[in-house]
Amino acid sequence: MSKATSARMQQENDESNKVADKHKEEKSDSPSLNMSELRELAELIDEYGLVDFEFENANIRVHMRKQMPHAPIQYAPVAAPAASTAAPAADTAGAKPEAEAAVEFTGHVITSPIVGTFYASPSPEAPPFVKVGDKVKRGQVVCIIEAMKLMNEIESDFDGEVVKIYVDNGQAVEFGQPLFDIS
Repeated sequence: MSKATSARMQQENDESNKVADKHKEEKSDSPSLNMSELRELAELIDEYGLVDFEFENANIRVHMRKQMPHAPIQYAPVAAPAASTAAPAADTAGAKPEAEAAVEFTGHVITSPIVGTFYASPSPEAPPFVKVGDKVKRGQVVCIIEAMKLMNEIESDFDGEVVKIYVDNGQAVEFGQPLFDIS
């Protein structure tokens, strides 16, 4: 190879490296998400009930956290109104206010650790993990909660008897919602 050809190849290689370095600098200085993509990401996080989301790559770091209410959520059973035409009782002094008519627990309560869909059995054909009256042991699987296509087995934190099941199979559940009452 001649010196002229070698020098020309070296010059082309140097120019190519300069262009690549310039492209790397431009790429690393520019964010990889625009505002519309960030808004779409925030909507997806809200839609799937996520509380905290973090993403990081060589160009950008995104951390989104949803503010949670500070007051605990109370769940009350929904009762159909009575179809009565009788006049209301005159003595209402002994009646409980509606806020105090919340669910009363007799023992330990197993609550949902995540937002998702409650399943009482491992498959539609299988019997439920537990029924009212069943004895459970600490660590025993009592249900499954599906969240984002992942099946999460929920275990009992207590030894005892299932007194009440607060949700139906296939029902959507919220974080902290009571699932079982164990006494």
